Amino acid sequence: METRKKTFFEHFKNITMQGLFWILPIAAMLMIIFWVYEQIDLLVNKILNFLEINPQNNEFLWLMGIVSVFILTLTIVGYLVKTKLAHYFELLFYKIPGFSTLKDIIGIFNSSKEGANRVLVVAIRGFANQGYNIGLMYSQTESIIKDHYTVTLSQTPLPNGGYLFEVHKDNIFVIEEANFDANLQYLLSMGVKSMAQILKIKPKSLEELTLLDDWLKKHHH
Repeated sequence: METRKKTFFEHFKNITMQGLFWILPIAAMLMIIFWVYEQIDLLVNKILNFLEINPQNNEFLWLMGIVSVFILTLTIVGYLVKTKLAHYFELLFYKIPGFSTLKDIIGIFNSSKEGANRVLVVAIRGFANQGYNIGLMYSQTESIIKDHYTVTLSQTPLPNGGYLFEVHKDNIFVIEEANFDANLQYLLSMGVKSMAQILKIKPKSLEELTLLDDWLKKHHH
């Protein structure tokens, strides 16, 4: 009886932790956005009051002020991200337990990654050694098994679950036109839309797709 209870508790704990880590990056991003919005709202209100303009009687001007300051803030942060200043600032947060894990998880939802570290949409040989499955590569780091790389196959229509596979590089084909958002649309459509329809391109043969090894040689100098 104790063993069953323990097993049930461990299963319940694991499921709960999966739910937590799935929702955590979304909640963190929303909290940051709302906090930034509140600060910008206060700033715009102070500026309008200084100019003797009542925000309540000038809602359009107040809204345009918030949008303008918000876009300007994002632009400044975007430039700072590419500087050493952002790197040193980030090192301080890495001392906080769990920050690096949270940052990596949030990075999963960032579909605008570029260069050698972006999320790749790939095709791999199917479950039954016939056909192909479309999945994601969140990292292009070699697995513990030589010449193998980790590919994630998400579930549909809720892509918050899935399976990890260690796949040989010769069986991984990069779909260079696709990104994280395109793969999400593909999953949510449950196969109603093909990847070709989502990307608005003609179907390709395997020979036209880029082998992972060739992609790595091209992007990892």
